[in-house]
Amino acid sequence: MPQVLVTLKVMPKEAGIDLDKLEGEIKSLVKPDRIVREPIAFGIVALNVSKLVDDSEGQVEALENKLRKLNSVGEIEVVEITRTI
Repeated sequence: MPQVLVTLKVMPKEAGIDLDKLEGEIKSLVKPDRIVREPIAFGIVALNVSKLVDDSEGQVEALENKLRKLNSVGEIEVVEITRTI
């Protein structure tokens, strides 16, 4: 089955969240291919989480729902979906 590379911007619930801990929780939960920190403003840093998923209905939503279960996660936004060759 073809795959897509999904990049999600994961915002912490508040500015004081330990990003190393949150990053570790994300890595153990969804096994991402890449996580990049993106400074936003006022000390808030988002985590751009990229993961290869099957190109079938519901896969991106399932990934978002897994991440929403983490207590430290605030907002999640799909930034990019790219088909792989």
